[in-house]
Amino acid sequence: MAALLGALSAAGCAVRHYRAAPIAPEETAARLENANLADPGLRAYVEQNLGQSVSPWPPASWTLRTLTLAALYYHPAMAASRARVGEAEAAERTAGARPNPTLRMAPGVPSPYLFNLEFAVPLETAGKRGHRISSARALSLAARLELGESAWKLRSQLRQALLNRLLAARVLEALHREEELRRAQVRMLEQRLEVGEIARPPVDTARIELARTHLATVAAEGRAAEATAALAAAIAIPASALQQVDLVWPELESPPEAASLPAASIQREAVVNRLDVRRALAVYAAREAQLQLEIAKQYPDVQIGPGYTYEEGHNFFTVGVSATLPLLNRNEGPIAEAEARRRQAGAEVLQTQARVLAESETALARYTGALQELAEADRSLAVLQDERLRTTQRAVEVGEEDQLALNTAELEKAILDRSRLDALGRAQRALGELEDALQRPLDGGAAPLPISSQPETTTKEPRQ
Repeated sequence: MAALLGALSAAGCAVRHYRAAPIAPEETAARLENANLADPGLRAYVEQNLGQSVSPWPPASWTLRTLTLAALYYHPAMAASRARVGEAEAAERTAGARPNPTLRMAPGVPSPYLFNLEFAVPLETAGKRGHRISSARALSLAARLELGESAWKLRSQLRQALLNRLLAARVLEALHREEELRRAQVRMLEQRLEVGEIARPPVDTARIELARTHLATVAAEGRAAEATAALAAAIAIPASALQQVDLVWPELESPPEAASLPAASIQREAVVNRLDVRRALAVYAAREAQLQLEIAKQYPDVQIGPGYTYEEGHNFFTVGVSATLPLLNRNEGPIAEAEARRRQAGAEVLQTQARVLAESETALARYTGALQELAEADRSLAVLQDERLRTTQRAVEVGEEDQLALNTAELEKAILDRSRLDALGRAQRALGELEDALQRPLDGGAAPLPISSQPETTTKEPRQ
């Protein structure tokens, strides 16, 4: 009885007690509303992952890489994915735990003439614990790969939002320039109309084009504001935090050439190294270990231990062995279920690889076509700038042409500038799709994503 009480007391001291972690919606909302790019915790996170000091803070300009770090630091999706990784790692500990021994005490009636005490240690057979651990480790790896997928999705959304924001600003600038040129054209045509040099239809046509350009400018202003809000949402900060922030993308004008992306290597990398393919393989490994575990359960576990009996002044010591006899079934049902789950996981691996292969081929073809379109827009713009515009400028200087002809040439260049921006946007979006197909950055300024399976030390926990 003394040994029993001592064991129970020791076990009670090691018990982990419940700790409440309530969430106050007002506090979490305030945390989201107050997030900004000048946060000291963000600075520590950025410097840690860049491997260098960032001074001054906040930096004068933000790139895709530093904005991605800000998104990984702030976005709740990363906290949720890290929590799932923590759950999977805890499941590894559960799988590796050994079963506790049992103690059975049966006092007799009338006491104290009869008393039984039995102690049993369970012994798992056929390597069941090892199979459980293998399955849990594979699922933990799958959870970490899912964390990487979450980070990549954030980076992809951020890249798209930053591209839209920068292009919207440049399109708006081009439309302002075009509106100024059309306003000047209307003034020159109205002056000619007043002196009787031209009829009214050209003036009316110019006024209509001016009105269309003005409406396009207003719409572009709305798209620019919307793009700013979308970029802030991708980082999980309020849009006001992006005010007065200089956004730069050095590689925006120079997407990689199609020749540097051979189709064979693109397809090979996609079907082998993509995170979702590796996650599907990890799930298959877990299903394989689970099948081995169910097969091992055909062999019963054993419980062995000493026993003590006191009966009417006599002491009896025994050693007992117990096991479940597999007489009515041999675990056929769970084995069949595990085999079916393994077949399903294998089919999902092939399905994922086929989808990835199709996505990579489609994305590469789309990117190649977009690059050709961008190259053609560059050639057209160069021809206009080198021939038409310069020739007209020289003609105006020598008096062969007037300002209206120069205005017309400048308008043509402004229109081609906007067409070229559209082509650049399509090329960069196609490059983004190709990066998504590989789940790897392809531009020169990119770097691997800093993914940790543990929550960051700067993460703020709910108030206890």
